[in-house]
Amino acid sequence: MRTLIGVAALGVLASAGILHAQTAGAAKVNTQWKCTAPNPAHALPVGDTADHAYVVQQVKCTATKGEIAGVMDKEGTATEFAEANGDKGTGHGVFISTLANGDKITYSYTFTGVSSKKVLQSGSNKWTMTGGTGRFKGITGSGTCSAKGAGDGSAVFDCMGTYTVAK
Repeated sequence: MRTLIGVAALGVLASAGILHAQTAGAAKVNTQWKCTAPNPAHALPVGDTADHAYVVQQVKCTATKGEIAGVMDKEGTATEFAEANGDKGTGHGVFISTLANGDKITYSYTFTGVSSKKVLQSGSNKWTMTGGTGRFKGITGSGTCSAKGAGDGSAVFDCMGTYTVAK
């Protein structure tokens, strides 16, 4: 079952990582997030085949680089649902990013991933910004992340995309 949980951890940032450079119109996203191993993580076997399970979990992340409209990314929490089949998984989730000024941005994402020996190895996701608070109220955007897992169950997400902030 731990293998299944490792695959599900991919989604995380899935959703979300972001270093943002202002351009005319839309701004670019280029961020990196370091995320812990999922905790809590709850896997329920489906029962139809070995290693088929549904997983609900939460992951905490810290931005290692990135900003949005001049405000540094700080931390985030991903809550996700995954379907794991052996060492492969797919799923969806919501990532809430808190910026250095306290404003928040919400992301929705879908993901796929591969695990080995109960730990996420690699994966990718597609994300969309669905809202924000403070100066980021009305933000929209989309992009992708790629993930690389570490032996301790953590993962690093490199994310790219674009966004606009409604005036």
